[in-house]
Amino acid sequence: MATIQQTEGTLSVSSVQPQTVEPSVAPRSALDAILPYCSIARPDHWFKNVFMLAGVLLAYFCYPESLQADKILPFFAALAATCLLASSNYVINEILDAPFDRSHPSKRYRPIPSGRVWLPIAYAEWILLAAAGLLIALSVNWAFFWSGAVLLVMGLVYNLPPIRSKELPYIDVLSESINNPIRLMLGWFVVTAHVFPPVSLLVAYWMIGAFFMAAKRLAEYRSIGDRAVAGAYRGSFRHYDQEKLLISMFGYTTCFALFLGVFIIRYHLELILIFPLLAGFMCYYLYVSFKKGSAAQSPEKLYREKGLMIYLVACLAVFFLLMFTNIPVLYEWFNVPPSPVAPLWKF
Repeated sequence: MATIQQTEGTLSVSSVQPQTVEPSVAPRSALDAILPYCSIARPDHWFKNVFMLAGVLLAYFCYPESLQADKILPFFAALAATCLLASSNYVINEILDAPFDRSHPSKRYRPIPSGRVWLPIAYAEWILLAAAGLLIALSVNWAFFWSGAVLLVMGLVYNLPPIRSKELPYIDVLSESINNPIRLMLGWFVVTAHVFPPVSLLVAYWMIGAFFMAAKRLAEYRSIGDRAVAGAYRGSFRHYDQEKLLISMFGYTTCFALFLGVFIIRYHLELILIFPLLAGFMCYYLYVSFKKGSAAQSPEKLYREKGLMIYLVACLAVFFLLMFTNIPVLYEWFNVPPSPVAPLWKF
């Protein structure tokens, strides 16, 4: 059986039989026993649920009368539910990826392939996290509950055979990044459960997520440095190469710009002023993905890219300002009728 070995930052295939990672010795304390089960739930990835905030902000923009104090508690319940549901997906991901991780130079030391997790307990953790998340989601409202259920289903589609979409080229990117618009819906339904969010924005959110996910694949491919080795690690890499990934990123970016433009013209033309900033941010992100050992391979580590983080904060600040600002002259210049959605103030 071929194994994957690492030499000076790149991976290579070896025909040597892979060594079995022996289970670790019995833990010395209760904390040692519990920590691996916490680790496979990946609480350090919960920050991704910040994508919910876009849905909350958009819903309050469209329905400012919903901005009431009694929405604070449901929001925190919704955030807790989303974190639990996401962790449930992470646990099943760790379980089903373990056979592949045992042949990876670094992932073989994860809790499950290194033998620090007992699989029956891991499966129970997966089910309990899902049940707890859905129970809390139901306390918010039915629309939020069903959106959370879809998040769980997509986790199964991504990880569970026979589909296991993470092994399919392009489908892997699209099926993983669809979690972005699902999170937007989760935030939206915290505010209003009776109206569906704008489809144009959902698709734009999906496509920008696909761009980021394809950038992650590109960074992984460049880090591995060999197509055969990459294919041994993940099935989709048997099709990918640097050129195909870059072309797909161009396609995702084009779709993002198209559907965001539809949303902007329909709902808030002022947001057109953020396009130069967004274009610059996406170029910056692509630059980061080409770096050696790029943080784009592990988005939870992107905070190390200080320049990118400062740029992101600037984009968010401008977006927030434009979202609640009215510039009437823009509608004259672009010959667009004013949006029926009233801003909170005028500039």
